[in-house]
Amino acid sequence: MPILDNLFGPHLDDLQNALGRATQRQALLTNNLANVNTPGFKRQDMDFNIALKEEMDKPDLNAIASPAPADNGALRLDGNSVDLEKEVMNITETELRYETLTAMTTDYFSRLKTVIHEGK
Repeated sequence: MPILDNLFGPHLDDLQNALGRATQRQALLTNNLANVNTPGFKRQDMDFNIALKEEMDKPDLNAIASPAPADNGALRLDGNSVDLEKEVMNITETELRYETLTAMTTDYFSRLKTVIHEGK
């Protein structure tokens, strides 16, 4: 619907894509954490900013960026590349990013509601 597209605009699509990227990264990080004791497990991650920019540059905004093996640094003797402290820090960062994006989305709809009610 062109009217709704004009009403909501690309800003809402950007927020939706950013929330999707944060959710996807959180899933990767929690999978890494769940496999911290799995011998030979290679951690995966995605750079949130790069993935979001790639998605915004694509004509099909519904496509999903695929995760990539992360810079694994030093491997443990069992071949596992998960660093528990780093994973917890990344999970916390992603959680804060998601909360911020949620607040931005709530604010967007709150302002839209104000406009619809003519500032009343």
